[in-house]
Amino acid sequence: MQFKPVPEPPADRTLLATVRRVLPVTAGDVDDCCQRLVDETPLETREAAATWLTFLRALEVASEDPAGFRRRAASSGTESDTPDDLDWDDLGRAFRDRVYGAETVLTVLERADGPRTVEAVVDAVQERRRTTDGRPRPSRATTHRRERIERLLEWAVVFDLAERDGTGYRPPRPSEA
Repeated sequence: MQFKPVPEPPADRTLLATVRRVLPVTAGDVDDCCQRLVDETPLETREAAATWLTFLRALEVASEDPAGFRRRAASSGTESDTPDDLDWDDLGRAFRDRVYGAETVLTVLERADGPRTVEAVVDAVQERRRTTDGRPRPSRATTHRRERIERLLEWAVVFDLAERDGTGYRPPRPSEA
């Protein structure tokens, strides 16, 4: 299953760990998870909190049970509270596999000859969809599509799946070991 909501990317990895930490360990321990996130994190609205909850489910660090949301143990099996305790490789894989559009955006970057601007990525994604579907997409959601693709690109940077390069984005350079 893939998830569509993508929150505003944070300036650093700390916010993801903070939002996850605020979730209850046991579903049902908190009456209103959205309000708890608004009260105990920098998130300002219930809508932003709901988007984050869905995104955390996509990343497989939160679950929604019949009684409500709960955090899932980190891949290490610990109840991680810091960004360093989260497995960023696992988060990156979940992002790529479970967030709608992430795979397509990353593939566009990987097939490019150099850095791509957001607009170039939007155009390439639209062309790929046109080729795949065989029909044109309506243009009424162009602004929304651009914003969403920009968020996907910024999250790809957070997960080290892409790098900013001047005014564009590109796959990360291989690390020199």
